[in-house]
Amino acid sequence: VARRLSLRKHPECHSMAGGQAIEHLAQTGNRQQIMLRFPMQQYRSCDFSFSGLQNIVNNTITRKEKEEGIQEGEILSCVKDIAAAVQHTVTVHIMQRTYRAMVFCMKNSILSSKNATLVVSGGVASNQYIRKGLKTLADVNDFAFLCPSPRLCTDNGVMIAWNGIERLRVGLGVLHSTEGIRYEPK
Repeated sequence: VARRLSLRKHPECHSMAGGQAIEHLAQTGNRQQIMLRFPMQQYRSCDFSFSGLQNIVNNTITRKEKEEGIQEGEILSCVKDIAAAVQHTVTVHIMQRTYRAMVFCMKNSILSSKNATLVVSGGVASNQYIRKGLKTLADVNDFAFLCPSPRLCTDNGVMIAWNGIERLRVGLGVLHSTEGIRYEPK
């Protein structure tokens, strides 16, 4: 979305990564100015997909470019509203699918209701809007919420190391010997 909106050309976002630029612009955008359909509403599963949303956003941007009479690659006047709408739609999609997974795990006794925990990590966890939505979801459903600080959420290598540290602290899954473990590239 950031690439399609040409956010590298935006004066406030030229040095930001795409997700960071979307979050920054969304803070002052009005998500209600741009209505986006939520993806995969016809499926009652825990699966995530953003390809349908990407098509919806691309069509919305193309329509707005025509309305404003600008070429692809130029900055739309409603770029902040689009960013806010995209961020909100992504957040709701993640929350809906995560809620279904939580219910599934509880109904099938995969998680103990005593210490059920929602762990959020990776790049998505650096977005404060998404993080707040998932924290609310965890709180409402009596789940503990575990999320590293945003500065640790942008690099998968750091996230893997963080996970290892957390597992080591509680003594889970610590291998003392790698003998007998097979691994293959890719």
